[in-house]
Amino acid sequence: MVSSSIRSFRLAAAAALLATAPAFAQSTGQVTGVVKDGTGALLPDTTVTVTGADGAKHEASTSADGSYTVSGLPPGNYSVSAAHSGFPTVLQQSQAVAAGGTRTVDFTLETNLSEEITVTAMKREDVVRKVPFSLTATSEETLRVRGARDIEDVAANVGGFTVQNLGPGQSQIAMRGVSSGQIARDQPGVKEQVGVYLDESLVSMSLFTPNLDLFDTNRVEVLRGPQGTLFGAGSESGTVRYITNQPKLGTTQWFGELDGSAIQHGSQGGNVKLGFNAPLGEIAAVRASAYFNALGGYIDSPGIKTLANGSIEPDPTTTQKHVNTGKRFGGRIAVKFAPTDRLTITPRFLYQKIEMDGWNRIDAYNILTNPFTTNRPAVALGDREQFIQVREPYTDKWYLGDLNINYDLGVAELTSITSYNVRDILVVRDAGALTSSITGGSIGQPEPVYSLNAPLYDATGGGDPAVPNRKPATTFTQELRLSGTQNRFRWVLGGFYAHLNRDYGQDLPVTGFTAISGIPSRSSIDTLAPPDSLFFSKLSYKLDQFAAFGEGTVALTDQWDVIAGLRYYHFKEDKQQLFGGIFGEGANGEVVSQPGNTKADGVAPRLIVSYKIADTTKINAQVSRGFRLGGINDPLNFSLCTPQDRTTFGGHTNWNDETVWNYELGAKSKILGGKASVDVSVFYMDIHDLQATVTAGSCSSRVIFNVPKARSMGVDAEIEVAPTRNFNFTLSGSYDDAKLQSTLTSTAPDGTVSIVSGIQDGARLPSVPKFKFAVAATYQWEARAGYLAYVTAVNQYVGSRFTQVGDQDLGTLSIPAFGATTPGSPYTASVFTYNPEMPAYDIVNARIGVKQEKWDLSLYGNNLTDQRALLALDQERGTRARIGYLTNQPRTFGTSLRVNF
Repeated sequence: MVSSSIRSFRLAAAAALLATAPAFAQSTGQVTGVVKDGTGALLPDTTVTVTGADGAKHEASTSADGSYTVSGLPPGNYSVSAAHSGFPTVLQQSQAVAAGGTRTVDFTLETNLSEEITVTAMKREDVVRKVPFSLTATSEETLRVRGARDIEDVAANVGGFTVQNLGPGQSQIAMRGVSSGQIARDQPGVKEQVGVYLDESLVSMSLFTPNLDLFDTNRVEVLRGPQGTLFGAGSESGTVRYITNQPKLGTTQWFGELDGSAIQHGSQGGNVKLGFNAPLGEIAAVRASAYFNALGGYIDSPGIKTLANGSIEPDPTTTQKHVNTGKRFGGRIAVKFAPTDRLTITPRFLYQKIEMDGWNRIDAYNILTNPFTTNRPAVALGDREQFIQVREPYTDKWYLGDLNINYDLGVAELTSITSYNVRDILVVRDAGALTSSITGGSIGQPEPVYSLNAPLYDATGGGDPAVPNRKPATTFTQELRLSGTQNRFRWVLGGFYAHLNRDYGQDLPVTGFTAISGIPSRSSIDTLAPPDSLFFSKLSYKLDQFAAFGEGTVALTDQWDVIAGLRYYHFKEDKQQLFGGIFGEGANGEVVSQPGNTKADGVAPRLIVSYKIADTTKINAQVSRGFRLGGINDPLNFSLCTPQDRTTFGGHTNWNDETVWNYELGAKSKILGGKASVDVSVFYMDIHDLQATVTAGSCSSRVIFNVPKARSMGVDAEIEVAPTRNFNFTLSGSYDDAKLQSTLTSTAPDGTVSIVSGIQDGARLPSVPKFKFAVAATYQWEARAGYLAYVTAVNQYVGSRFTQVGDQDLGTLSIPAFGATTPGSPYTASVFTYNPEMPAYDIVNARIGVKQEKWDLSLYGNNLTDQRALLALDQERGTRARIGYLTNQPRTFGTSLRVNF
């Protein structure tokens, strides 16, 4: 009986399944299609992913005839993507699948041209070729295969964009030849000429623009020419934007990178990086990434030992190897909330810390160690050597919190970006050469005094033992804007506010100075400097900036567009300054107090006319104005200045805003049936009140002078060719002819007129080369089904350049510089010659690898010719104490593995 009942139940269940099977099949649908390349050839082994609104993914691979089918899809809207090695992934959204229906979604995968990258350079989405001014957008993958690791490497691959290396974590950014010279670490009030953004948040800070790791970055956008209308102060000659990958709803993804390298003449380095994206229910997602970079060193410092009488002699046993090793680590996390189709809220937090053990500096002449001395050991330093008595660590802690809110109002889109930056920076320099040039050379103290250790602490925030609780620099910014499109009119309108607080100070402790020399390190009325601190300063900055901006694009016809924009700005800066110690006190030994303030307002207009000759070619003409905020000079080190230098360099309390008028004509075109693109711009930039950095003679001070007139003219060009999926070639280059058009003079008491610090009509603007280009080529082929092999080679050429205004007048130093009191004198020579112009150089990088959908394994070589490039001139006390150069990393070989699941 039981057995009969079971048989009856089974028969009934089977009948029910047979009856419902057709209904079940009819309740689902399918997506089908064919995938081809741009020539019409079928593409087998292409991965097609169908993603539902709930985040569920369905995958299939194309067959030999390029076709695919994904079935069993519940009714609804889907996004469908096609990915094949050697092509950019193509996504088609809002593909409706009906119950029992078939949706056909075909794909044509084109070779990858960067001009088709989507950018937000005008605070709205557009592809590069449609943006009506000179712009380069480079993907993170492209930068990686070209050997780019940081902003300096990015600049080496882009025409019209230069970054001058000024030491660990310190860089001078310039575009189109507009540069006022090296910004020194002790000039915290100097503003940047190129704005740097992380997505929508302003992160640049003069000399200390953050040196970001490029991991999980989508692209880097380089906007040439004034961008002040939309991006404000600091974008006088251009803007750099790091665009990161954002959290994706309904997507789970893991990705990582492992890298190891060895530096010829140096130590080892490597990277470990890991990130993920994960859904948080249906309306939220989180994306996080973390990285650790071990930075290999390649600079050595010869050892010394101190004898009983206080003198020194070489000691090979204490030679310090690879003194400029370091590490960089950090991460970021962002959460995206999309509670409705109209609203997105994305908070983010970032942390990064850089710790360097020393500087990438080589010494050509050092007053304490050189081959000409007779009363000290004569030492000839090698190609990658420097002399230091104390280590020179650099620490930079950076915190960023920002909040991006976007709401679709229907007729317009409302965007709010709030950011809060915190920077805590400590730079330590061995000031032994500088100090000995004063205590030995100027004051005449003997060996046991002038050779005392003299670390100089430059601190924005903590780290200085004398002021451990100094507050870090903080910047708060808020931008609120509306944007929209009505028929032929696109527009953006907004307001901006920034508030900056920065406490900065220097401390030069020379332990034992007073006890050994018998000279007080500070006067009896100096209550600022600690004991044995020969120079001590406390500076406090407060800056507020307000701006309102707007820009609109009118499509007059199908061929003519007119873009007009305007920004109004107002800023105010207050500064408190205190200086003590015998190097910084006033004429009567008093603490120097020189508070100051400055303010200004102005406008930054932009007008662009764009004409579309054909669907593939556009010509753009532009007139625009950029600006760089003014500031407040430090007082001169009065006790160190000669009377003439006090007259020449004194009295310049403030410097004014620097402005640029840019006149530009450019063309963008796709040629060879869409297989190639050309982007060319010619420009003339009229510069007023250039903020030239000047070394104040004997004073061991730096001041900013406004040079009334200067100009830069030239051309940017980028050519990209991708005739097949197997080969692509890119040439990016520029020519910049940038010169002063004014002369500054001073008059001596005897009536002699002289040119101040080389500032004369016709002199080149510093830090930028006339010629610069990068050539990159990649060949790839399918080694086997699903596996793509590739080879990439890059040649980067940077022309000659000077570091500061006035360096053209350098090149010889009379030695001994301080006569008989010069440490180590008498000398065996009377003149030391050197090259103040940084020579042109080529860097060659190459990479070979194999990749498939989930991983990419490669071997690479950077600086294959082992070029020792001189990046910047580094001098102390007007070259009389030390002459050195910042240099690049030698030949490096490594291997890299990237994964993506």
